[in-house]
Amino acid sequence: MGHDHDHAPPGAADHRGRLTIAFAITTAILIAQAVGALITGSLALLVDTAHMLTDAGGLLLALFAASLSMRPPSERRTWGYRRAEVLAALAQAAVLLAVGGYVLIEGVQRLFDPPEIASNELIVFGIIGLVGNIASILVLSSGRSANFNMRAAFLEVVNDALGSVAVIVAAIVIATTGWQQADAVAGLLIGALILPRAFKLLLETSAVLLESTPPGLDLADVRAHLLQLEHVREVHDMHASLIATGLPVLSAHVVVDEECFNDGHAGRILDQLQECVATHFDVAVEHSTFQVEPAAHRDHEHPSHA
Repeated sequence: MGHDHDHAPPGAADHRGRLTIAFAITTAILIAQAVGALITGSLALLVDTAHMLTDAGGLLLALFAASLSMRPPSERRTWGYRRAEVLAALAQAAVLLAVGGYVLIEGVQRLFDPPEIASNELIVFGIIGLVGNIASILVLSSGRSANFNMRAAFLEVVNDALGSVAVIVAAIVIATTGWQQADAVAGLLIGALILPRAFKLLLETSAVLLESTPPGLDLADVRAHLLQLEHVREVHDMHASLIATGLPVLSAHVVVDEECFNDGHAGRILDQLQECVATHFDVAVEHSTFQVEPAAHRDHEHPSHA
């Protein structure tokens, strides 16, 4: 019908190099901090090490998901593995929530029964962690908004960096004042930093898996704008969802004047419909499917097509 568009999924940029470097740095920090937690007995460093462990696993999962997302579509998986990045981000968010919950419980307990902390060594390992995390942030920063997967990975190393800062501050407070509870406070602060971001990411990825309407796309506005096109009489059975980051899809049944099927105008209407959703709204839907139909066809549709 004169409308040509590319079905190749956009936004599948290759971020595996960045993720590999970040994973290597995170693993090195993890080993160093694990040794430091044993030496110092610090909850903040122990929690930050546990956080680093989940982050190393998360980055490995992100790297695996990035590799999957580069695979081409097939007859069985028509979108390829694009949604792997959503599943990876969802798994990372769930693990971060579990770690954050553990931190809050353990931190409260240590406020009332603080152990003795080796503050000088704690400062050293805190600085090692901070330097490594800053390096990972620099590696991932340019691609952090590319998709859910990269965003989750970036958030993890940012949280790690903030955790390292908290560890350093706690060590300085213990060294200068002798207040051992500073370690527990730092641990609680790390937990407080983890939970809101993890919860938000969990909600966003869950919305994708539930095939909710993409954020920023108002279907009522889309329907109203489509109805303004000449010969369009009704728009129903409209659905919109997000396959993966940067890949919104939309489908709808569009009732047009009967004569459009006799004079060949239906093809031009299809072009106008697809151009409208691809260019008019803030969320550009380049992959759209419209069923152009006469009014009489409504009588033959399933009642669920509302």
